[in-house]
Amino acid sequence: MSSTDAAATPDTARRGGEWLLAAAILSALLAALLPVARVVESNAWLVGALLLSVLVLAAGYNARRYHLPAIAVTLIEAAVWAVFMTLVFLRDTAILWIIPTLDTFRAVPQLVETAMEEIVLGAAPLEATLSVAFVVVGAMGLLTIIIDHVVVTARMPLLAAVGIVAVSLIPSIAVPGDVDLIGFVFLAVTILFVIRAETRSREKPLEQEAERSAGVPATAVGIGAIAIVVALVATPLLPQPTLRAGAGLGTGPGIDATLQLGDDLRRPQEVEVLRLRTDSANVPYLRATTLTRFEGGVWEPDRVRTVPLASELALGEVSVDPDIRVTEYTTDVEVLYLESVWAPIPYPAVTVTGLEGDWGAVPYNRTVVAQSGSTQGQSYEVVANQPRPTLEQIRALSAGGEQVRDETTELPTDTPPIIAQLAAEVTAEATNDYDRLTALQRWFRGSEFSYSLDAPVEDGFDGSGAEAVAQFLEQREGYCVHFASAFALMARTLSMPSRVVVGYLPGQPTNDAIGAEPVYSVTSSQLHAWPEVYFGGLGWIAFEPTSGLGVPTSFSPAAALPGQSGEPGESAPAASPSATAPTGVDETDPEQQRGGTAAGAAGTAVDPVPLVAVAVVVVIVLALPFLVRELRRRQLDIAARRGDAAAAWQTVQDAAIDLGISVPASETPRAFAQRLIVEHGVPASEINVVLIAIERVSYSRAGTRSYWIGDAAADAAAAVRVSLLAATPPARRILALLAPRSLVIRPGSVYAAGAPVRAR
Repeated sequence: MSSTDAAATPDTARRGGEWLLAAAILSALLAALLPVARVVESNAWLVGALLLSVLVLAAGYNARRYHLPAIAVTLIEAAVWAVFMTLVFLRDTAILWIIPTLDTFRAVPQLVETAMEEIVLGAAPLEATLSVAFVVVGAMGLLTIIIDHVVVTARMPLLAAVGIVAVSLIPSIAVPGDVDLIGFVFLAVTILFVIRAETRSREKPLEQEAERSAGVPATAVGIGAIAIVVALVATPLLPQPTLRAGAGLGTGPGIDATLQLGDDLRRPQEVEVLRLRTDSANVPYLRATTLTRFEGGVWEPDRVRTVPLASELALGEVSVDPDIRVTEYTTDVEVLYLESVWAPIPYPAVTVTGLEGDWGAVPYNRTVVAQSGSTQGQSYEVVANQPRPTLEQIRALSAGGEQVRDETTELPTDTPPIIAQLAAEVTAEATNDYDRLTALQRWFRGSEFSYSLDAPVEDGFDGSGAEAVAQFLEQREGYCVHFASAFALMARTLSMPSRVVVGYLPGQPTNDAIGAEPVYSVTSSQLHAWPEVYFGGLGWIAFEPTSGLGVPTSFSPAAALPGQSGEPGESAPAASPSATAPTGVDETDPEQQRGGTAAGAAGTAVDPVPLVAVAVVVVIVLALPFLVRELRRRQLDIAARRGDAAAAWQTVQDAAIDLGISVPASETPRAFAQRLIVEHGVPASEINVVLIAIERVSYSRAGTRSYWIGDAAADAAAAVRVSLLAATPPARRILALLAPRSLVIRPGSVYAAGAPVRAR
């Protein structure tokens, strides 16, 4: 081979290594991007994000071929990013579709703000709107520039790996779910690919150097194999996360007003969303919004006019018949972790004070909605006027009246007949509307129905439409959405105005109290839906049909009211589901929903399997560095016995680094060996064998192989390692074995200088 060919070979190989490194970075970015598809509907944005990454990496590769400075490479990549984003998303505001103008820069904050609102207030999976796609694709391009700079320019692949892993975890944190083992394996493999490709791109393309690093791929494979085994074997043994509700992707869970609560209730990681206290005898439900229109087989959130919350027309007084008693009570709400445009409030509220920002009220359903901002971090006070009719009074009233809208009684023409048939059968013996509704309530809460978050999904009716309700009535398993929707539709078949409310259960009492008022904690798993029916002269009355959840609505006879003669123990009437002991039930726990004692009994038993599984995982994780270091040592020993003197010398250097002995680049092998003899008691005969071997091959034209020495160098290196360990204090020796520094620190690097460790 000519001298020209010899000179060209290293550069050609280096460029090949750079291409391989770019491909590795792209694969790692793809692994980090795929989890985003779980929270944003798959669309052209995925192709756009990958295309932008390819263009940025290609621009960086070509810029480095001309040996441009790092800042120039970054500027070129940034220019590619800006041109691509302008052409794809903002070409209408640009010159020749690619040159940004002032209008282009003005449009960017608007797109980002719109995307943030959709992300914070939306439900996963988000619709891939223009603004959301702009943020996702743009962020992917910027991440590509950063990772390319960190890996290729700064040569810090481990730091880049941390960033890639962090990005891949964002969707899982926002919308927790089952562990994606395939995605984890893919991510682990791509990160190992990046680390290996970065190392390979810096190696000299000589045969002897390739042989010297033969143990590196095996070490990487060993790390990956052990990590994958831990993921596949140990992960299924870990305790399953607690289920929670809430669909928001912002700083806290949100409220999904489309009655698609099944996925929300099945999500893990339950959190405390708010706290409340009240001077009412019964802790109230907190309503967020109502759904009245039943169009296309689904319930639609009310879209009615709002007025400023401070306006006299905002909420107003509660209008009931003159002889019906109205009780006023005050509730204080503190939002801890809830990102929603609807403020959860008791019904029927007459005043709401303390909300910060621009808020409006909906007089029709007495809800409060943000014109801008959200509930996160808000504290407010609600005054409600609760109608409390007697049993005789409500039985004398009819469901309906002139003030209700037509949409409260409408039913689709193709409503399954089973809904009306069962409504008629269940209420056949009742003589008034209230008794008909309580008959339905008792029927749903009876032994024929059971609470289930899984059965609806298994049978394909995880919804609230007429067909889903019909299937629910046949199978008789479901959760709050099915109970509320079925009750409301059955009431409409009986010519009663009805609607569905979305909000929260009253929560559970805490150990805190303010004055004489105990503080109640409401968690994300207590997101709930319940039906309401309108009574003329009284207003909307809530019912609780969900099996095992809360307390059913009931009213007491006039003779049983306080101060009257009647049976003891009767509770005062309430116009909303009562909130006594059972309301603390977690809606995501089927055993608690059934109200039996099995849940309490089960809570006293301790399942040892999760504890053992956690212990096994901890042991494996703690042993992982030792196993990887041992694998690397064996690879070096095999290479040394094949005649690789550099591998034998590497064994000595790694042992020194593990024990905190400095291995600076400025020190010659002979000076390093002499220091080990004098300061650490290493046998001179053994270290000299390894020293002579590395010195001979360092100045030999034959390369790093030294077959003449046989196994002598490998045996001597092993003896030096044993001597170093024996001369080290026990605590330091154990640390060197369990947390070997040589896995992350290379000889001669700035981190290879440690505090001197002297012999005992």
